[in-house]
Amino acid sequence: MSTTPAHLQEPSFRESVDIMFNRAVALMDLSPGLEEKIRVCNATYTVRFGVRLRGKIETFTGYRSVHSEHMEPVKGGIRYSMNVNQNEVEALAALMTYKCALVETPFGGSKGGLCIDPREWDEEELERITRRFAYELAKRDLIHPSQNVPAPDMGTGEREMAWIADQYRRMNTTDINAAACVTGKPAHAGGIQGRVEATGRGVQYALKEFFRHPEDVQIAGLSGTLDGKRVIVQGLGNVGFHAAKFLREEDGCKITGIIEHDGALVDENGLDVPAVREWIGKTGGVKGYPDGKYVENGASVLEHDCDILIPAAMEGVINKGNAPRIQAPLIIEAANGPVTAGADEILREKGTVMIPDMYANAGGVTVSYFEWVKNLSHIRFGRMQRRQEEARHELIVGELERLSEHMGDQWSMTPNFKQKYLRGAGELELVRSGLDDTMRTAYQAMREVWHSREDVTDLRTAAYLVSIGRVATSYRAKGL
Repeated sequence: MSTTPAHLQEPSFRESVDIMFNRAVALMDLSPGLEEKIRVCNATYTVRFGVRLRGKIETFTGYRSVHSEHMEPVKGGIRYSMNVNQNEVEALAALMTYKCALVETPFGGSKGGLCIDPREWDEEELERITRRFAYELAKRDLIHPSQNVPAPDMGTGEREMAWIADQYRRMNTTDINAAACVTGKPAHAGGIQGRVEATGRGVQYALKEFFRHPEDVQIAGLSGTLDGKRVIVQGLGNVGFHAAKFLREEDGCKITGIIEHDGALVDENGLDVPAVREWIGKTGGVKGYPDGKYVENGASVLEHDCDILIPAAMEGVINKGNAPRIQAPLIIEAANGPVTAGADEILREKGTVMIPDMYANAGGVTVSYFEWVKNLSHIRFGRMQRRQEEARHELIVGELERLSEHMGDQWSMTPNFKQKYLRGAGELELVRSGLDDTMRTAYQAMREVWHSREDVTDLRTAAYLVSIGRVATSYRAKGL
């Protein structure tokens, strides 16, 4: 029997995704058969494998779920966590389908997970476990450049992706496209500049695009630009750190709260994000950090007054229990599923604007797409055109300098203009440009539905309508 009061009982993460899906398809004209085809998860593979560690055989359980193959390959991260289970992986795979459709990356949705606490094993042991997991998936084509392409997720990163890529290459020695079997690799091992920062950078670009529309900002009860906005970030992992860092350094936001697993830090004047990150790296948590006020009950800081709340860690952190007390007028979901379906309803009734996860954290899969394309084309972005661009710019600057000599002191170029203009775009600049364009275009697609339909009152429903519509169009084109 559940001890949670009936009014606070929450649907599971997977049920939340289904509830939000159902709310959207109720507003669409889909046949029941096509609706069901889009909703269900195509396949989930469960693997249990043994690895000899510390003198005995340890058995691990892993999953790889494929939600939709309306486009191939399918795409989705692999997470390492003790909380990994089939329902969670299937819900995340569904979100990947909708996310890829929303930002128009040509992938279906997939997700993987290994039930493991990576902190319990040293690097050599983790490598052996990861390689065996990769072997079990790859031999069933659940890792493959043209069928299923994993990426990092919670508990994994560049290191694990490099191990997986190498394991696949060992098993497929003649596959010239082997590097494209996984994304999120280190730059020196077939990766791409800007992938580590991508999801956090995408959160920043999503907020910048939102603030380009004063009408939308007004709906959230805010005004002006991002400059000076008070931001609380929950989870200072890869995504939360980069989002907070860029918003603080480039857009003038004040990070007034940082919530971690061992408590939270609060400072109305703004926290030094890199310094807090460095402290967490040394001590394992925020406790004892010399600046700001330490709050032992970190979750309570979600309810503090701020302009923008960024949940960037686990799903379900904003739920029926705390939703009525959330004060932030604008929430941007940097994590997957941080707001439960029950909390979503409460917050919408309060007038809180939520920028949904399937859009807000799509920066990772967008730059993964760029990395996959780079691996298949076997050439670095910018390599062919960079110097040619610089040469063309040199011609223009030379002509401007010649004109300025004739016009004397009354006309001269701004300091540093020549240096900035002459520099051709390298891989990082091109990746950021592509990501910015993707986030702007996807927001505009959601916004058009949000503002043009009276029966759509929130961005999440708009996002589902856009993405489900695109998946349906793809299936119809296949003859379904």
